Parts: sequence; structure tokens; C-alpha cells
Amino acid sequence: MGILRSTFSVGSLTLVSRVMGFMRDLVIARVFGASVGTDAFVVAFRIPNLLRRFVGEGSFAMAFVPVLARSRERDDRAELKSFVDDMAGTLAAVLTLLTATGIFAAPWLVRVFAPGWAADSEATDLASRLLRLTFPYIFFIALTAFTGSILNTWRRFAVPALSPVLLNIALIGAALLLAPRLELPIMALGWGVLMAGIVQLAFQLPILNALGLLPRPRWGWRNSRVRRVLVLMVPTLVGASVAQLNVLVDTMVASFLGDRVVTWLFFADRLVEFPMGVFAIALSTVILPALSARVARNDTAGFRAELDQAIRLAVVVAMPAALGLLILARPILMSLFGYGAFSGHDVSMSAVALSGYALALPAYMAIKVLAPGFYAQQDTRTPVRFAIIALLSNALLNVAFVLFLKRYTSIPPHAGLALASAVSASINAGLLYWGLGVKLGFARQPGWGKLSLRVLVACITLAGFLLWSSGPLSIAMQTPALARVGQLVWLVGGGAVVYVLTLLCVGWRPSQHRIRATGGAPL
Repeated sequence: MGILRSTFSVGSLTLVSRVMGFMRDLVIARVFGASVGTDAFVVAFRIPNLLRRFVGEGSFAMAFVPVLARSRERDDRAELKSFVDDMAGTLAAVLTLLTATGIFAAPWLVRVFAPGWAADSEATDLASRLLRLTFPYIFFIALTAFTGSILNTWRRFAVPALSPVLLNIALIGAALLLAPRLELPIMALGWGVLMAGIVQLAFQLPILNALGLLPRPRWGWRNSRVRRVLVLMVPTLVGASVAQLNVLVDTMVASFLGDRVVTWLFFADRLVEFPMGVFAIALSTVILPALSARVARNDTAGFRAELDQAIRLAVVVAMPAALGLLILARPILMSLFGYGAFSGHDVSMSAVALSGYALALPAYMAIKVLAPGFYAQQDTRTPVRFAIIALLSNALLNVAFVLFLKRYTSIPPHAGLALASAVSASINAGLLYWGLGVKLGFARQPGWGKLSLRVLVACITLAGFLLWSSGPLSIAMQTPALARVGQLVWLVGGGAVVYVLTLLCVGWRPSQHRIRATGGAPL
């Protein structure tokens, strides 16, 4: 299965999860609104969710998949199964210790990640109680990531891509069915997260068993491959999830900017996560096993061609997605979340943040594609050095942009957090691209000039369509919900059709992203 088809397959399945995710956020916004309780849940869920990104889409997958792919290519079945068993037992032991520590240290973790709440005992106490419910999620979802990495290596992409749907179903059910029965309704979301982790892990086990790879966990520190994975994980804890770490730094600074700011940033970030999850993470999921297999076979030409095609696909998707979010920030937020307790002011403030995050989207997507180029080579040190530079840049720019906007402009200061993320992500992506050329000899394949021109023409056409269409189709709080959704579907769907048709008219074809058998990329 080619890179384009595999990415489309995973992205299509992930789309189901992301649509359910928006339904989840719509329900949460309508039931709980922008409030102290919602702020507390966002912080309590963001901490284990950050760790999920590390072990799921981040460090564990990036470290485990190349070693597993090499073992699949070179070892017999018994040795491969032994590696899987040892890895499962060792990972479970580490996760048990991590989970117990997180539950015990919940109040201190909240103070670290939301330092601006130090004087607000209500928010801190509520977030601590929620964190004790949500933190065990990391145990179950990390093991889910482990089983999903095995399935992805065997090109069984469907089940891992669909399992996040269960989290969204659990949270929707908790908000609608459990919350009205609790003294503190927001606690229902904590219980929903915990149950979702258990169900997500159970969902993947039958498929793994059918492949004959259901692990019998055992402590396996003596296994050299297990030690190799754990060693590779240490630097990738930072390198693979710099975007999420930037969001977490934003949360820390946002806690000093007043009530509801954390919630405004959360909903803006959720919208950026949509194209990230549907395409960038899907492409990263597909490209890592493919690149790892090329490395295991010493296919240097194929490695370079496959990586180049992944970058091209990212450009084709990232540019219109960022442009659409930038132009339609307010209509999208109004249509999806502007109901019930989520006011028009909340929509406006979230739209300010979304505009900044939209500028970061191309860089976020580039990081998801470029970093696997290093991880497939089992080089985890180079990306982490670049990630540290980006993280430090983000922290400094957060303060600088917030102070500048607050002192010299009328723009809400939390917009500076999103702009800082955009700049720091661009720094990280640029360093990764430069590093691939210096360390791995990666160079662009022929045809980039034509592709860039085609994307530019298509983006200009898309911008014209969106600006023209969003004028007469003004979406306001008074507009009925069904009409809002219909207008948004027209804007987004029509924009997508205009963009693709323009690309086709100027000469772009999906077949241009195939990899030839010789390892070269088509022009």
C-alpha cells in the first residue's frame, strides 16, 4: 500500500474520531461553558494527555517501531514474540510506578502546571481531585499505544486509528448522563476519561491476538532490544512532542492572565488538532514504519524519496488548512461551540487564539513528518537538541509577546501565546529540515518548484472563495444551530472543492506522490 493510500486510509478513520471529538467539545462547551470547573478539567486532563502524546504519537512509538521493524525483518518468530513480551512487562511496570506517583503528587502537579492558581484554592483543589481520576488514563492509553504500534508495524492501521472514538463517546456519555447525578457535575468528565482508557486498551487486544502477538507481560530489562527502546525514549520525550509541550507552557502562562483564558486556548487548540490528527499524525503513523523498513533494508534512495513525498503531501494539506482556519476562525468557533454557556465573548477570545495557532499549523505538520526521518535511523539526540531550542524560544517569546500586546496594543494578550507557539514551531521545523540535510544527506527531489507554484495558486483561489463566501453567510449567535452548521459545511466543503479543483487545473495529480520501485520519486 502506497504512502498516499495508507495516509488517506488512516486519515479517513481518524476523521471519524475527530468528528466525534468535536461533538464531545460541543457537549462540554454547552453543558459546562467557560468556567472554573472547565478550566480545572482542562488542566487535569492536559497533564496525562501530554504524557499520552509522549508514549503514543511521540517518544514510545518513535523509539519502539524502528526496533520492532528491524526485529521483524531479521529475527525468527520466537525471538520476536519474546521481545514483545519483555517490552510489555517492562513498560507496564514503569507505567505502574508513574501512575502511582502522579496520583500521590496531584496537588503539586496542578501547582506546577497552573502556577497562576496559587491563590485560588477552589480551582486548585478541584483540578487536583480531577487529576487523581484522569492520571490513571496514562497507564491504559500507554499500553494502548504499545499494542497500536505493533498493529501499525503490521500495517493494521484501522483499529488504532478508531480507538480514540471510544474516549469521545465516554466523555459525551459522562457529560450528558453522569454529570446531572453528581454533586460536582464536572467530576463526571474525570470518570469518563478513566473508563475510556480501560475500554480503548481492551478494544485492540482481540486483533493483536489474531496476529499471534498478544503479549504475556514479563519483566524484560535484560533483553537488549528492550533496553534499546528505553534508551531511545529518553531524548524523544522532549523531541517528539514539542508542540504539546509548547501548549502546556501556554497553559502555565495563561493561568496568570485571568479566568477562562485556559478554556479559550483549549478550544482554539482543539481546532488546530483536527487537521493535525486527521492528516499529520496519520502521515507520521504511516511514514515511520515505512522509513524504518527502508533503513532495515539499507535502501537509502528509497528512504530519501519516501521522506520527500511525505513532506510534499504535508505541504499540499497544511497550507490550505492553515489558511482556512485563519480566515474562518470566528465562524468555525461560532458554529461548533457558540451555544449555551459558551458566550459570544468566549467565541471572540477563542478566535483570537485560533488565528495565532493557525499560523503554527504548517510547522506542526512539518515536525510530524521530519522527526521520523531521524527516529527511523534510531537517531534521537539530534531532534531533542532542536526541540530544546524551540522550547526555550517558546518560553521567552510567550513572555515577550504577552507583555508587548498588553502594553502597546488593544489585541488580547493571550494571542501572544499562540503567536509564540507559531514562531517556536517554525524554528523547530527549520532546524529538523536543516539537520536532515547535514546528517543524513537528505535533499529535495526534483519537482518542488512546480508543486510550490501550484499550491500558491490554489491557496490564492481558496482565500478568494472564503472571503467572498463568508461575507454574505455571516454566522452570528442569533443564527439557529442547524443553519450555522449548514453554512459552515458550505464554507469548508466548498473551499476544499475549490482548492482541489484548482490544484488539478494547474497540473497537480495524486499519482505524483507515488514512490517508484527503484526508490526514486516521480516528477
